[in-house]
Amino acid sequence: MAEKQPIFILPENVQRIIGRDAQRNNIMAARLVADTVKTTLGPKGMDKMLVSSIGDITVTNDGVTILEEMEIEHPAAKMMVEIAKTQEEAVGDGTTTAVIIAGKLLENAEALLDKKIHPTVIARGYRIASKKAQEILQQISLNVTVKDELLLKQIASTAMTGKGAEIAKEKLSDIIVKAVKAVTENGKVYKENIKLEKRKGKGIEDTELVEGIVLDKEKVHADMPSQVKNAKIALLDCALEIKSPETETKISVSSPEQLQHFLEQEERILKGMVEKIKKAGANVVFCQKGIDDVAQYYLTKAGIFAARRVSKSDMENLARATGAKIVSNLNELSSKELGKAASVSEERELEEAMIFVRAVRIQKH
Repeated sequence: MAEKQPIFILPENVQRIIGRDAQRNNIMAARLVADTVKTTLGPKGMDKMLVSSIGDITVTNDGVTILEEMEIEHPAAKMMVEIAKTQEEAVGDGTTTAVIIAGKLLENAEALLDKKIHPTVIARGYRIASKKAQEILQQISLNVTVKDELLLKQIASTAMTGKGAEIAKEKLSDIIVKAVKAVTENGKVYKENIKLEKRKGKGIEDTELVEGIVLDKEKVHADMPSQVKNAKIALLDCALEIKSPETETKISVSSPEQLQHFLEQEERILKGMVEKIKKAGANVVFCQKGIDDVAQYYLTKAGIFAARRVSKSDMENLARATGAKIVSNLNELSSKELGKAASVSEERELEEAMIFVRAVRIQKH
């Protein structure tokens, strides 16, 4: 009788763990993840220094940051990372606590498994316990509204404790609560209307709340005004440049006069673009695309403040905040499409410049 050919259902070099060994392995991996972040919890929690494979150093005690930076391979351990990410997205704090509770639940499950209790029975018990815990939490919880300013500051301060920003937690708590109140409407917080911009040169205690828009950009020409008060803002989704032909084109120039005429024509077109902006009454221009050097000169001459290559998301924020409409065709630009702000200014710190659009009208959504 011929020998039967063995059938392989798994590729080579694959380890298969089943039964009690698999349970122990998964529980151990999850508990190790919990133990990694456990020492960061509480008022005496310590920071972790994480060094990536390319040598980048991260110092943090934020659970989700630690777990995202760690190169975790084990499937059960990856599920613990997902717990931290879900907590971060849903609440924004308590990531370490969520992971530690999950680790402790698994630790207790191991003792129950040793008593021959089936995993599905343990899972059902945890679901019942979860439901009961939520009932108790609902009974002892406090209803917090945007009017409870002191309590909100205390919550913000607690979330900051143990982190690098703790040195200025009083000031930062005040700023956070003011920012959140400014973007809250009918009890809903529109978080997308809060933008964080980092700036080198000063300390955490110099953090300020800007009621408006901050752009990590600078004006296109040094001679443009650094500040424009009572700003009338044009948002352009078209380049202030000579458009290149879409097909391959050759221009034959046979004399210096022809070349001069060609250059003058280009200049007239760019000057005409700036004249349209002036005619509309704009004194500030934010352009999503490029601005030609000649156009920069005429904008500067007209005393118009301009920035180029502004991202689409920043353009949409500017439109929402200032009431301006994003214009794709210069011929359609008029005073009706312009937005308003109390001031637009470029502010420099060391070598970095930022543009501040202040005292805009706040639109929640």
